[in-house]
Amino acid sequence: MEKEKPPIFGMIQRGGDVVVQMLPDVKQKTIKPYIESCIQPGSTVYTDEYVIYANLTQLSYKHKTVNHGSGEYARDEDGDGFYEVHVNTQEGCWSLLRSWLRPHRGISQEKLPKYLAFFEFVHNAKKRGKALIFSLLENVLCKKPTVQ
Repeated sequence: MEKEKPPIFGMIQRGGDVVVQMLPDVKQKTIKPYIESCIQPGSTVYTDEYVIYANLTQLSYKHKTVNHGSGEYARDEDGDGFYEVHVNTQEGCWSLLRSWLRPHRGISQEKLPKYLAFFEFVHNAKKRGKALIFSLLENVLCKKPTVQ
């Protein structure tokens, strides 16, 4: 029997693109290739304090966390009044994804990766309506095939 909620891993660059992927499990060794393929070494990565992110500094990333368990959701580290340490961008993306999937109740785990890929495409295209259709056609007709 399929699990109720498969693990979904996501990363988003503030003001940039999102990556969303269904995973077989939630372990450091599973997320490592996604992180390394999407984030340049030396970049600052903002996360909550979930244990799978504990080795980011060993992978050559600067790592800042917020502690949701203690009620911390954003932190101003330099005192300029701007709360730069937060994961609100990704939390907002999760909220969009949930509301986008809600009308499609009962998506099978077999089909979920396709829904996630389309959500990722729509978010990253940053276009709506007819402009989105042209972006989709351009992507389908001009994209080089990938070997998996």
